[in-house]
Amino acid sequence: MDDLISQDSHFAFGKNWSAYAAKITAKEIAEAEKGLSRLLGGERLDGQRFLDIGSGSGLHSLAALRLGAREVVAIDIDPDSVATTQAVLERHAPERGVWRVEKNSVFDLSSEALGHFDTVYSWGVLHHTGDMSRAIRCAADLVAPQGRFIFALYRRTWMDWFWKWEKRWYAHASEQSQRLARAIYITCFKLGLLATGRSFSRYVENYPANRGMDFYHDVHDWMGGWPYESISSSEVEKLMSSLGLIHERSFVSEGRISGRNFGLFGSGCDEYVYQRPCSMSAAQI
Repeated sequence: MDDLISQDSHFAFGKNWSAYAAKITAKEIAEAEKGLSRLLGGERLDGQRFLDIGSGSGLHSLAALRLGAREVVAIDIDPDSVATTQAVLERHAPERGVWRVEKNSVFDLSSEALGHFDTVYSWGVLHHTGDMSRAIRCAADLVAPQGRFIFALYRRTWMDWFWKWEKRWYAHASEQSQRLARAIYITCFKLGLLATGRSFSRYVENYPANRGMDFYHDVHDWMGGWPYESISSSEVEKLMSSLGLIHERSFVSEGRISGRNFGLFGSGCDEYVYQRPCSMSAAQI
């Protein structure tokens, strides 16, 4: 049995992010900034400490700097992601505030070493750690009083059993087998769009509006995303309540009968924003 919290058992996310980062332009940066601003309710991060857990390409650490964060700490367990984040920030934000990038696991973060943050951000990461519940608790512990915890997690779908099997296989498959699997997935996805009267080429062209991301890199990321866990919005609320955090806003698709809930082409992420009340500190949890 693999040790799921060990990097050795994880999909090589960093190599995929490195390839993606080479394509980052002003357009992707602007879309990432817009996506983060949406989660912030249109507010800025002026004067705030911002922690990016699972920085990947570094694009959203960069967005935080563009939105005025005075300090950004970006961490990732994958050395390729650490190097990519470092390169992206050096290239696009050489003089914007204070930032640093560290190779670290969410399980090893502590408020004693890092302090608390006005915004703790982890988009599409904590469900890949091998122990999602523990990872959420570790991240939440770093949120300052009146601070925000912004995160995105895979929504629970009927097809989770299949995707767990597929991801475990894909993460350890040869590059040739991965290419074949992606080709099959993309062909089926094209047919799905066609059946609903939509254009695949237009879908791919407009995809960067999704937080500045790239369709083909996201397919590789989705199919290889092992370890894999999912969660319902009601379970998130129960966990956040137990940690003393209050719901501020969320963007979820649960409660609607749709292909997203079935999970035929993937589960997708629900997005959550919770706040720690001023009257409660992390030490009281």
